[in-house]
Amino acid sequence: MANSNEILQAAKQICEEKNITLESVIETIEAALAVAYRKDFGEKNQNVKVEYDINSAQARVFDVKTVVTDEKAALTELLREEKKAKEEAGETEAKDSLNEERLVKEAPKEETEEGEEKIERFNPKTEITLTEAKKLKKGAKLDDVIKTELFPPAAYGRMAAQTAKQVIIQRLREAERDTIYKEFKNKEGEVINGTIQRQEGKMVLIDLGPATALLPPSEQIPRERYTPGQRLKLYVVAVNITPKGPEIILSRSHPEMVKKLFFLEVPEVSNGAVEIKAIAREAGSRTKIAVATNQKNIDPVGSCVGQRGSRVQTIISEIGGEKIDIIEWEDDPVKFITNALSPAKVLNVKTNESDKTALAEVKEDQLSLAIGKAGQNVRLSAKLSGWKIDIVSDKSGRVSQADGAKKAEVKDGAKSNEEKKPEEVAKAPEEEPGQEKKAKPAKAEKKEEQPVEEKKVKKEEPKAKEKTAEAKKEKKEDSK
Repeated sequence: MANSNEILQAAKQICEEKNITLESVIETIEAALAVAYRKDFGEKNQNVKVEYDINSAQARVFDVKTVVTDEKAALTELLREEKKAKEEAGETEAKDSLNEERLVKEAPKEETEEGEEKIERFNPKTEITLTEAKKLKKGAKLDDVIKTELFPPAAYGRMAAQTAKQVIIQRLREAERDTIYKEFKNKEGEVINGTIQRQEGKMVLIDLGPATALLPPSEQIPRERYTPGQRLKLYVVAVNITPKGPEIILSRSHPEMVKKLFFLEVPEVSNGAVEIKAIAREAGSRTKIAVATNQKNIDPVGSCVGQRGSRVQTIISEIGGEKIDIIEWEDDPVKFITNALSPAKVLNVKTNESDKTALAEVKEDQLSLAIGKAGQNVRLSAKLSGWKIDIVSDKSGRVSQADGAKKAEVKDGAKSNEEKKPEEVAKAPEEEPGQEKKAKPAKAEKKEEQPVEEKKVKKEEPKAKEKTAEAKKEKKEDSK
């Protein structure tokens, strides 16, 4: 009993550590004992199965076979004899034997085309004939399972024990992998907590407790730093099976992550009173979400923002300070596009349902606000609404597309160039001849100036000589 208690406690401890069931541990022990018996005492045609009672620590070994017809065994034996006879035949009869084999192979194919079952070979390891089964069990019938108990003649050897140990380790590892896969497969599309383990190049490894997950560069927030030991909320993108075990892919930049964070932080969203209709996100910069409600007493935007912004601020801090715009959903596309372009104030919106395009008119001072930095506001509004939005100023008539502010600047620059080109073309014929005339006299003046300078140099040279002569005379007089 002491041994049985120790085995039971060890099995329970493995279940707690590996997070697997006791039944899987018992199945692992049974498979290991079957391998050990087959290693030391097993025969060729034995299908060894072990039944293990963990409470008493007793194991029973059986040879398990299924009852089949005698004709199946006879046909298999006949085919085996024919094959041997063909192998023993000489080279002269090789062609005839090949033709016979083709005929034998073609005959079952014709039967299968008529709807009859294919002929299956008799497997003496897992099957037993009806006559042999009746010798072991009087009331045996077809498809019955006959269990013949086997008794180990001696204790298991060292090699058998080593083999059983390897089988147990391998089976437990496989059971653990299956448990992890099933656990996290059910969490796909959910937000979970994780701790940063380490960083290998651009890949970040996340510790989830029973498993280690991957945060690839494409799923990271730009310019976000990850330090070992840091706790984060992450979105489970996919769980895949690989030869090395389950592969868990996480994300910090997925748009659904913001949606799930609102489910966690806002009770009205989690209980269904407020619904998040659409979401558009540029990770690390800004997110726009559209919310709606069927209840008149609830303000959908206010419930998501919270008192003094407490609810939305919690989500903003969780995603690294990313800005979040919360707008109210409208079934009317004109009203919805107007709300989507907030904080800019829109004067008028014209829509074309056939092309899914919209032209929003704003004041001159609201144009840059409606476009946003690098076209971000109008781009996110287009993603949120599903419409291609162009913005026009009420005064200048400048048009900016949803693709970004750069296109708007290029268009404005092109217009200004087009306005300047006619004037430049008109001035060009007048200025070019005048420039040529002025250029020629300038060269002439330079040529004329050169001799004047030479004359001045020549005049100055005698004066310098006179001064040096006078200086020499003065020195002589002084020396005297």
